[in-house]
Amino acid sequence: MFKKILIGIVILFAIIGFFFTAVFFAMQFGLLNVRGSSIERNKFFTSLVQADTTKEVSCITKNSDGITVPTCDWNNTEEWKTLSAGLIKDKDVIDRVSKETGVSSRMIVASVAPEQLRYFTSNRESFKKYFEPLKILSSLSKFSLGVSGIKQETAVQIENNLKNSFSPFYLGKEFENIITYPDNQDRDTVLYNRLTDPKDHYYSYLYTALFIKQIQSQWKNAGYDVDARPDVIVTLFNIGFKQSIPKPNPEMGGANITLGSQTYSFGELGTIFYNSGELTEVFPK
Repeated sequence: MFKKILIGIVILFAIIGFFFTAVFFAMQFGLLNVRGSSIERNKFFTSLVQADTTKEVSCITKNSDGITVPTCDWNNTEEWKTLSAGLIKDKDVIDRVSKETGVSSRMIVASVAPEQLRYFTSNRESFKKYFEPLKILSSLSKFSLGVSGIKQETAVQIENNLKNSFSPFYLGKEFENIITYPDNQDRDTVLYNRLTDPKDHYYSYLYTALFIKQIQSQWKNAGYDVDARPDVIVTLFNIGFKQSIPKPNPEMGGANITLGSQTYSFGELGTIFYNSGELTEVFPK
């Protein structure tokens, strides 16, 4: 009996091993790819107005430490070309959020752009396979959610700030109910689904705009007007509420992003876009 049991266990593990080996090789040769499955969730974009993608992506040659290397400016990269097209497709929803919150559409985009560019440069395979061909934005997952990379705990804090009149980030009664939830549904699940919806980026942009407005309100109440200061807003969008300490000489910073062989800080890249001439006809200051 023991021998039969042992043989049965060996056969079972052999079957399991064969199955996993077969799946591994099938994945390597693309035999499990379902045509269009990864693209299907993003087909929302295909019916919208396409951006002008005829602009050539060209690199200029610069000298670095005596070595000649090809280096692209941020707005001459494939990543920016893809991002700008995706942002144009989201123009209507960004404008809607801007109107509802009073935050300029350009400041919203300046905060979203570095997050998308960071994702594109750190996930090259996905960028080349899906996002570049379709000119769409990535709806991030795991810890950072939605097109702007809002963390779920940050979204909850934004909601709490809306209700807490003693918070330095409080915006007033007119904003207390800008976010509501359906009855008898788990709030965490609803929030997660809202932020990661690949077909509707409204809540990603809404929470981004509310974060910006809460920072602007905190600093204005402390005597510093940063409404048109992307160096402050975008940096804090990256590093969070806890680092938001109003002061006369704030420093620009955040995570490093290498784009076109140049390295920028998160806040720097958002500021450069905000002050540039890129997409000014679509997202004015």
